[in-house]
Parts: sequence; structure tokens; C-alpha cells
Amino acid sequence: MAEKLKVLFLCTGNSCRSQMAEGWTRHLLGQVIEPYSAGIEIHGLNPLAVRVMAEAGVDISGHRSKHLDEFRDVALAAVVTVCDHAHEQCPLFPGTSGQPGTEFNSVPRDNKMFHVGFDDPPWLARKIATQGGTEEEQLDCYRRVRDEIRDFIKTLPAKLGV
Repeated sequence: MAEKLKVLFLCTGNSCRSQMAEGWTRHLLGQVIEPYSAGIEIHGLNPLAVRVMAEAGVDISGHRSKHLDEFRDVALAAVVTVCDHAHEQCPLFPGTSGQPGTEFNSVPRDNKMFHVGFDDPPWLARKIATQGGTEEEQLDCYRRVRDEIRDFIKTLPAKLGV
């Protein structure tokens, strides 16, 4: 069996979107992709992300928030930024172009970089709450982003050539 492709999902705090992406990838594509998630900062695992992923049958409760530096020695096939802030702050990975920051010397030169700017569920939920929205309405924004991430993850094999 071929070695699994290592893919890193990156967002600002590794609390929600990148965690969902890692969870969906393990659930849907774990036989061909070894997913990781990290942030350019560490904000802790978002309990509402855990909750809505569990509703979809994916358990991310054992995940922890990780900093990008933990993956300097991992030979990544691809890096996927899932928020605009992380995309703007992402270090340069050799083999990619136009990204600011410092190089990760261990990443193979043929790695791929993708950016998919998903909405920020915690920000949306706070906005809904300040407008008097219910807890269910707040959770709905998490569910929508969860499902958008799932749909993107389903496209990864074609993007990565597997």
C-alpha cells in the first residue's frame, strides 16, 4: 500500500475550521490522506465545533489546538489554508509561490498549497447572539461551515491526484 499523503489544514487559532477539516479528512479519506491541523496561533478546541461535528458522526473531541511550528519536520504533500488571516500570514512552503513568511525547509519542493476561505463560525455566532439570535441559530452557522468543509474535503483526492 502506498504511503498516505500528509496534508496540513491551517487557520488562525486551530480551534474550529482546521479542526473540522482534519476530522472530515480522517473520516472520509483516512485510507489515503494523513491529515493534520494547526494554527498560526493556539486558541484551544472550540466546543461548538466538537458538538456539530459529533452531530454529523465525526468525533473530534480528542483533538487539541496545535501551533504550526509542530509540523516543521513533517514532509507535507499539501497545505490548505481555511481562513483568510492564516492565508495572509502563512509561512512560505518551498515549491509554492507568493506566500509571505519563512520557509519550512522539510517540506518537499513539489508540495501543493490551496486556500479556501471558509466563514468563521465563532464570529458569525457572536454576531447572531448580539442580534438576539437563539442558540440554535448560532449553531446553524457552525453546521453550514461544517458542511461546506465536508464538501471541499470530498474534492481533495482530485486536487491531490490520488
